[in-house]
Amino acid sequence: MRRIQVSALALALIASWLIAFEVHGQGQNAPAVLAPTAGDYATADIRVITPGVVFASGLPDIAAAFTKETGKKVGIVVVGMGTIVQEMTKKTPPPDVIVLPFQLMTTLSLDGGVAPGTFNPLGRTRMGLAVRAGAPKPDISTVEKFAAALKSAKAVMRSNPASRTMVATLIDDLLKRPEFAGVNAPPSTQGEGGQALARGEGDMAIQTISQILPYKEIELVGPLPAELGAWIDTAVAVSARAAHADDARALIRYLLRPESNKVWKPRGLERFE
Repeated sequence: MRRIQVSALALALIASWLIAFEVHGQGQNAPAVLAPTAGDYATADIRVITPGVVFASGLPDIAAAFTKETGKKVGIVVVGMGTIVQEMTKKTPPPDVIVLPFQLMTTLSLDGGVAPGTFNPLGRTRMGLAVRAGAPKPDISTVEKFAAALKSAKAVMRSNPASRTMVATLIDDLLKRPEFAGVNAPPSTQGEGGQALARGEGDMAIQTISQILPYKEIELVGPLPAELGAWIDTAVAVSARAAHADDARALIRYLLRPESNKVWKPRGLERFE
């Protein structure tokens, strides 16, 4: 398995998110975050809580294939980062499978929230730049060229940092770097930055690749330069509160099997192998 490289930006992101968690509470007075679902969580044989970046990377499709093969129904709930830890520890009925950014899963495991021996690295979701479909795609191969591309845009749409989601916080911290001074990056007032661009707002957007690819109105230019460390590494585990622990382990094995990469990779999630 490839060694996970945790970027300085990712560590700063976790720290700033945890501070916001303690000081402001989990999502209080924050803009609503789109929370899609798949299946019926309450009545499912296996219940899953996940952040949106993994949901958008093909999790429902893999879960549906698992159900077709095993007959076990999977219910998936997407929870924003402002409340996800609380949901995993208090939600009723409790989740069986939990997905979190790697560092947060480590903390939850140390706090006893993960069933022993079930913590598995899942994959990396990179931030990307999107433009409107058919628009010229700028060269963003270096930080300097990426900064120049952003400064050439009338508006670079992004997730609202007031939502305190991990994606929004990562993008906000990125844009505070001195290289990006002068970039006009208004936050989306409804949904993520990619959704705003798909609606016709702005002419570029920074978003996770998995949340760019579903929209035919916009196109991916490419991942942000690696030097920026703009990615989210995620892990999957069985919850210590799981009511269906054996079935949860079976689903995790299915998510991690090589055949599932045919779904993960085209949707923007790079498995750790």
